[in-house]
Amino acid sequence: MAKSNHLMLNRRAVLAATGAATVTLAAPGIVRAQGKEIVVGGAASHKSFVEGVVGPTFEKKTSCKIVFEGTRSLVNLEKMQKNKDKQYLSVVMMDDPVMIPAIAEGLLLKMTPAAVPNLAQLKPGTVHQDGMWCNYLQPWMGIAYNPKAMKGTVPSSWADIYDPKYKGRVVVPSLQNTEGLVNLFMAAHLATGKPMAEAQKDIDAGFKKLVTLKPNLLTVYTQMPQAFNLLEQGEGYMIAGAISQVALERKAAGAPVDAVAPKEGIFSLPLGAALVKGGPQPELAAAFINTMIDPEVQARLAVATYSLPTNKDAPVPPGMPTNATVHPIDWAVVARDRADWVKRWDRDMAM
Repeated sequence: MAKSNHLMLNRRAVLAATGAATVTLAAPGIVRAQGKEIVVGGAASHKSFVEGVVGPTFEKKTSCKIVFEGTRSLVNLEKMQKNKDKQYLSVVMMDDPVMIPAIAEGLLLKMTPAAVPNLAQLKPGTVHQDGMWCNYLQPWMGIAYNPKAMKGTVPSSWADIYDPKYKGRVVVPSLQNTEGLVNLFMAAHLATGKPMAEAQKDIDAGFKKLVTLKPNLLTVYTQMPQAFNLLEQGEGYMIAGAISQVALERKAAGAPVDAVAPKEGIFSLPLGAALVKGGPQPELAAAFINTMIDPEVQARLAVATYSLPTNKDAPVPPGMPTNATVHPIDWAVVARDRADWVKRWDRDMAM
C-alpha cells in the first residue's frame, strides 16, 4: 500500500504516553511467560507507538517481550506466504485490503471474544469477517486547509473544493494513494445523492464528477510532503483527502495548517490487526491485540497519533471530531477493482 498509509507520530506525545498508568489485561487465562517473546509485523512508522505505548503495558502483564518488524503490508503478507508451514510472526498489523488475500490463503486465525475480550467493545464496522481482523485505530481523512490563505474561511463541505473561486488552489492525492479513494467515493455521493454505501458502487458517477474538479487543481500528489509544502506556503488552499495525524502534527508544530471533518462525513485509514494462523504463542498474540484495543491504551494511542479510537469506551482526544459520520469502505471491492480505477484515473484526470 502507499507510503501515505503510515502514521506520522508526534514523538513527544508518544514519550509522554509511556508514563501513563498500566492497564490490566482483560483476557482470561493469560500466563506469565518469563523469557518468551512474540514477533509482531507492522508498518515501520508504527514502531514508536507499538514499543512506546502498547509494549510496556503488554510486557509488564505477561513478561513477554515484543519484537517488532517494521515494513510494508505486502511484505508482511509475503512473509506469511513463505513461512506458511512454520510461521514465526504471531501478529500482523496490515492495511485492510491486504487482509483479504491473507484470509483467502488461510494465513490468519479468527479472533474470538473469549480470547480477545475487548473485541466486544469496538465500534461497529471495525471488526471484520466475523473476527478475522479488527481495526486498532481510526486515523481519519477529511480536508486540510491553510487558515491564512483561506482568510479565516473554514471548509464545511466536500463540495467546497469544487467552488470556482478556488481555481488552481486545490491539492488531491492520486488514486494510487489509499487516501485518494475518498475523493472518488465522495464525488459519487455528491453527484448522485445516494447514501455512501450505495455511492461507492457508482464509480462512473464519481469519475464524471471528479473531472469537473480539474480546473481547481493545483496538483495531484503521490508523495505527501510535496502536498503539505504547497499548503504551508499558501500556494495550495486545501488538501482534499488529507490524513488527520499528518495535518494535525503539522499544526502542532506551528505550521499554518488545520484539518476539518466536513458535514458529509469522513473516512478512516484501514489499519488492521490479526492473528497469524500457526504463529507462535497464540494465547499471548491474542493478549497483545487485546491490549492494543483496551480503552485506556486506546486513549493514549489516539492522542499520540491524532486519531480516533476504535474502542467505544475510549475518550475521543481534544480537537478530534466527535459527531462526524465515519463512512466504512468495502475493502474487498477496492482490492478487486482498484487497478482498473487507477487506469481510469490516469486517463481522465491527466493534467
